[in-house]
Amino acid sequence: MRLFFLLFLLAGPLLGQPKPGLVKSPVAYVNPLIGSAPSQTPTAKKHSEAGSELKGQIIPAIGRPHAMTTWTPQTQATETKCLAPYYYNDPKINGFRGTHWLNGSCVQDYGSLTIMPLSGPLILRPAERGSRFDHAAEIVTPAYYDVRLVDSGIRAELSAHTRAGVLQFTYEKGGESGLLIEPNSDEGEGYVEIHPERNEIVGYNPAHRIYQGSGQSAGFSGHFVVQFDRPLASFGTWINYEPTEGAKQAKGTGKRESVGAYVRWNLKPGEVVRVRVGTSFVSEAGARANLRQEIPDWNLARVRQQTEAAWNAELGRMQATGRDADKTLFYTALYHANLTPRIFSDVDGSYPGFADDTTIHKADGFDYYCDFSLWDTFRACQPLQTLLNPQRSGHLMQSLVKKAEQGGWMPIFPCWNSYTAAMIGDHAQSAFADAYVKGVRNFDVNTAYRYLRRNAFEANSDRTSYEAGKGRRAMNSYLTYNYIPLEDSVWQAFHKREQVSRTLEYAYDDFCLAQLATALNKTADAATLSSRARNYRNVLDPATGYVRGRYADGRWIDRFDPFALRASFITEGSPAQYTFFVPQDVPGLARLVGGRDRLVAKLDTLFNGGHYWHGNEPNNQIAYLYACAGAPYKTQARVRQLIADEYSTGPGGLSGNEDGGQMSAWLVFSMAGLYPVCPGTPYYVLGSPALDAVTIRSGAGKPFTIRARNNSPANVYIQSATLNGKPFARTYLTHAELLAGGELNLIMGARPNLNWGSRPADAMPSVLPE
Repeated sequence: MRLFFLLFLLAGPLLGQPKPGLVKSPVAYVNPLIGSAPSQTPTAKKHSEAGSELKGQIIPAIGRPHAMTTWTPQTQATETKCLAPYYYNDPKINGFRGTHWLNGSCVQDYGSLTIMPLSGPLILRPAERGSRFDHAAEIVTPAYYDVRLVDSGIRAELSAHTRAGVLQFTYEKGGESGLLIEPNSDEGEGYVEIHPERNEIVGYNPAHRIYQGSGQSAGFSGHFVVQFDRPLASFGTWINYEPTEGAKQAKGTGKRESVGAYVRWNLKPGEVVRVRVGTSFVSEAGARANLRQEIPDWNLARVRQQTEAAWNAELGRMQATGRDADKTLFYTALYHANLTPRIFSDVDGSYPGFADDTTIHKADGFDYYCDFSLWDTFRACQPLQTLLNPQRSGHLMQSLVKKAEQGGWMPIFPCWNSYTAAMIGDHAQSAFADAYVKGVRNFDVNTAYRYLRRNAFEANSDRTSYEAGKGRRAMNSYLTYNYIPLEDSVWQAFHKREQVSRTLEYAYDDFCLAQLATALNKTADAATLSSRARNYRNVLDPATGYVRGRYADGRWIDRFDPFALRASFITEGSPAQYTFFVPQDVPGLARLVGGRDRLVAKLDTLFNGGHYWHGNEPNNQIAYLYACAGAPYKTQARVRQLIADEYSTGPGGLSGNEDGGQMSAWLVFSMAGLYPVCPGTPYYVLGSPALDAVTIRSGAGKPFTIRARNNSPANVYIQSATLNGKPFARTYLTHAELLAGGELNLIMGARPNLNWGSRPADAMPSVLPE
């Protein structure tokens, strides 16, 4: 088998350096370990208040784009909140996990299982069974993982499809050898059953909620079917790490017991054991059908080759030209941005009902997705899907429609197939509006609008369902005062208080729904929502020029420091940072703070004073606001500096939690030279491309190339531009221009051109009526 892989690698540029004359494929540039170690950037160290915020929280996820189940080496044997299954700096691997980790998050894994090969005596506890490994000998791609477990002398390889994985273990020592199968139920509710007549182990791991309804059943389990390519010589199960030889079943009672199964063989040195695993959120039968459809044999090399082809097709939607290090950053970021939301439906379309719905549904004509980290991903990750894969974007929107139909309210941050109030805002409004105004039509927009409108116009008066996460938080206050006063502490949420941030985000969400209402000819709604889109003005203190906590009687909070790293009325940041979250009305914000020059000065204060925090998503659009205020050369300089400072090709190459792909989506757009400052509008603000050229191949249009001539780390400023051969001075592109195809040529230089793009007419237009 090792000879086969050597020939396979020599035949094409799948890993490392290609043969002379061959071009490396996009997947060959991806380094899935980026973000798996603590960040060393100054902003992360200054602004992060929890240990996990210093990490990208990335695992090397092996499998197809947006896979239901990805596979990763496991260094942390838990489904505990904010602990990823793999950290680069951990010294030992204690298993290989079929995981549903939300990439780059501080949430929890769920419904997962772990497989661990053993050589010698049966050792069950993760801390004791773990083996040292050498990163220098690790081979990691989106489609394949290969490592040698030093202590046990076992070579482990794995690849995966969307819902199924294949692993093979080479036991160098031979002799007494085995495998463990462990459902990772922190609550102790896992189940395993051995079927020796079928060379098979089946089981499940019940999922539980966090945030709203913490600890309650999520209404489904991660089911698995594990098959071996050889008879089981001996076997048994364990509970609380006490093995019972010959036992065929084990089930936890919810008292945090460890549960698992093991199989044993007496092997010859160098003998290989192959394992196939099917997974499902519906049933054991679903897991078996998924396995049968996706991995019908034991050919790991073929699965790897097919999964690499799937990733090359996905990553190939953007063709990058530039230095290899830059292409590693770019294509790794594009890989990270395509891990979640995850496909939740089986190959036959079956999926478990959302929230309280306990029935099994069928996705008809679409894939059903879950794990939408919408507070993060509405900013760039969702728009990236809309641009590159509008068909998938429609599937994502239809998945949200079905959740709303089954649960009664449009979800705000749906994870583990449940409602949560994990984060603030109501950003499904943004995702739907952005998809629709950019031409996505393969979802039920009328049903979507009905539930989006309910979120925006109704306060949920049912205490039980409200506490469970249905409806906007603090909506009564928002509708009464047109801002959320400090008296409303928002106890029924994971994030308490944060009233000013909520006001700002609801104002933006209302703007987005206004765009959708306008497109659907709902003029009365559009007028009301457009008026509410200006509610940001109600929390912007004219005396200081910064957003500030406000009481119901209109008084501003005392002891105000706009640059405080944390404020009770702000979400995960400072008032100064959140002052710039008015993407729907940058001209209006400029007028309120004293004009465009004054807005530029405030931006300078934020950056020059070290108050900007790239690792927190509400900051992500800020550097692009210079271009909206007549100083695009400052956007160009800031963006290139952020790319250099906040990202790298090492394991610590992310400046904070990846958060479902958002930090990487920012990098993808920014390295290409543009950014969707205001999702829900068809505009992309130009920055400064870090790549020499990027060709965008949208699923709905012709190829469009952004070319940066004379590009270098020093030449960050746009001197002049042409669009399809004609002079171009705007600092934005429209979605229609990208779909029409063509080429934007940017002439780059080391000195800023203070005139290019500086006129008000050159800036991204505001679609919010005065």
